[in-house]
Amino acid sequence: QVQLVESGGGLVQAGESLRLSCAASGGTLSSYAVGWFRQAPGKEREFVAHISRSLRITAYANSVKGRFTISRDNAKNTVYLQMNSLKPEDTAVYYCAATTKVVPTTTVQEYAYWGQGTQVTVSS
Repeated sequence: QVQLVESGGGLVQAGESLRLSCAASGGTLSSYAVGWFRQAPGKEREFVAHISRSLRITAYANSVKGRFTISRDNAKNTVYLQMNSLKPEDTAVYYCAATTKVVPTTTVQEYAYWGQGTQVTVSS
């Protein structure tokens, strides 16, 4: 069973950048499609981006399209989320999640494996 650990969160000012990492252990991450989700206080967890197992198919929420980039390095068993031009509304706990589905989805329930999350705070 794969375990996921996120890192790279922090406190930044609006317009700055962060790169989140999702490192896997106990399994080969290339066997999974991976998604990033986020949850702000008082709100439901929402889809941010996903990437397929090996075909490099990606998708993004409209709110982050053009600013965030998801990528993966299967040799390092790691998936990344590069976040540029950050806005205060991007403030949330960010989670990575893995699914064995061939085509990744935007649905929280489709992902069986989750990390513990990393806090991203963007000040105005």
